[in-house]
Amino acid sequence: MLGGVAAADVAGPASIISWIIGGSIVLFIALSFAEITGALPKSGSIVRYPHYAYGGYVGYIMGWAYLLGALTVPAVESEAILSYASTYVKGLFHTVNGVSVLTPVGILYGILLLVAFFLINWFGIRFFAKFNTVMTWIKFIIPIFTFAFLFFILNKSNFVSHGGFFPQGIGSVFYAIPTAGIVFSFLGFRQALNFGGEAKNPQRDIPIATILSIVIAIGLYTMLEIAFIGALKWPNGVNWSNLTTSSLGSAPYFVELQNAGIALFGAFAYFLLISAFVSPAGTGWIYSGSSARTLYGIAADGYYPMGLLKIHKKTKIPYVALITSTLLGMIFFLPFPSWYLFIGFISSSMVLTYLMGPVMLMTFRKYAPNLQRPFKLPYASIISPIGFIAGALIMYWSGISTLTMVFYTVLLGVPVFYFLYAPQKLGLSKKFAYTVGVVEFVITGFILVFNYLFVLYPASKEQTVTKTIAFLTGLALMAALWFTFTALTASKVSQKYKTLFTSSYWLFGMFFATEVVSYFGAFGMNTLIPFPWDTVLMIGVYLVIYFLALRAGHKTEDLEVAIEEAGKTNLVETENI
Repeated sequence: MLGGVAAADVAGPASIISWIIGGSIVLFIALSFAEITGALPKSGSIVRYPHYAYGGYVGYIMGWAYLLGALTVPAVESEAILSYASTYVKGLFHTVNGVSVLTPVGILYGILLLVAFFLINWFGIRFFAKFNTVMTWIKFIIPIFTFAFLFFILNKSNFVSHGGFFPQGIGSVFYAIPTAGIVFSFLGFRQALNFGGEAKNPQRDIPIATILSIVIAIGLYTMLEIAFIGALKWPNGVNWSNLTTSSLGSAPYFVELQNAGIALFGAFAYFLLISAFVSPAGTGWIYSGSSARTLYGIAADGYYPMGLLKIHKKTKIPYVALITSTLLGMIFFLPFPSWYLFIGFISSSMVLTYLMGPVMLMTFRKYAPNLQRPFKLPYASIISPIGFIAGALIMYWSGISTLTMVFYTVLLGVPVFYFLYAPQKLGLSKKFAYTVGVVEFVITGFILVFNYLFVLYPASKEQTVTKTIAFLTGLALMAALWFTFTALTASKVSQKYKTLFTSSYWLFGMFFATEVVSYFGAFGMNTLIPFPWDTVLMIGVYLVIYFLALRAGHKTEDLEVAIEEAGKTNLVETENI
């Protein structure tokens, strides 16, 4: 429930619009996946489909990007729990440069929560899977009562006070979507697709379930935002831009109910507080298991060490992958010691994988036209580019600092492809593969650290010509590095594997074009292209990239196997009937 105060902090009352726009964008993306998952139902589908459309190289990059998001969710949910706990437990957070961040003691408690998620997955996954179903209903019922109670004390003047309805400008409406946890709140739409195979009338039931789940979420979150803004009782010295560092930042709805002065509301606030502890805990332990299984799946494809495939004899869980994912998740407390700093990174890294849905949909229609599609998306030629462009814009709106961290961290994972997969599966010489991997890792890591320390997060916020030149020089070096090494690798492998690499150029182009415009756009460090013209420019850029992505898609070996498996499944089902 921290998304409400985070969105209001960024966009003020206009954050109400942010929830509606964010949910609507996710709906376009979800409809693309509704057709894909019906035609190719696969375990771990979100990391498998890119393999089918582009092959192992892009597939690996997208799998790593998704893994980054999955690995970090338990940590961010731990921070959400600690945020509410700080209402009563002092010393968990302190304020640094206007942001409430974890203290060393807070980080220790966060690590202990990750250990707890690990143990739950190890010993009690069956019980807690059922318990999570109960929590789904609680997460629906508690917010409705919260809205009802706060609406009772709603103050209409809050929607125009302290700077009006758009106190931070219209651009803040879009900036809030990735950075305030709005899009993150909607990314559970895949749950509505998981049961598509059980639908009696998939053509009708799948889109209805997908649309309803997102529309209901839009309505619920929008109501909560209205209630939060309307019920605000302004502490001294607090305005829209510093809500998250006030007393409201730790437990926004709890504080508002407590301050209402009505005994019933104050009593209900404790139920809300319990829900605020248990709900993120449920998400944390579920994603703790999910990230382990994602690691397991990527290892099964040959990208990661085979040791990650070890299954515990008694618990039947991939225990090495679970241990590894837990340890990796702990690392992210250091660069992101706050829910408010963390949520933009997770949202953008996950959206990067989800926006693949629209282009994969059209690729599968082209190269697998005879697949049985229980649900076929109408007007796909219109909905797909809208979904892709809108999803890419969510990344762009997250701002240059978050974008740089996401893109460079995604690229930092690619050398593992060269260390483990390329020599064994593609026939590259170890000398060449290891050299490429080491050079890519060292240069990318150096430029990321340099930007982090001297350009994006310096003590002085002034953007000098020197900083701009340094940023652009580093970006040009990155572009030259990745395009050159990818092309060089394509020339070294057999003709059979060349398209694995040449089909990735559009993806790198999207990364670097977004970085350039973002730096000089409304959400960057040196604004030369103000809002909305920067967004208009990016719509044009992403439309071009969308068509390049369509051209890069091809009928891969994985897709041929999937088509054959789907045909056999359909034949068996027909014979059983």
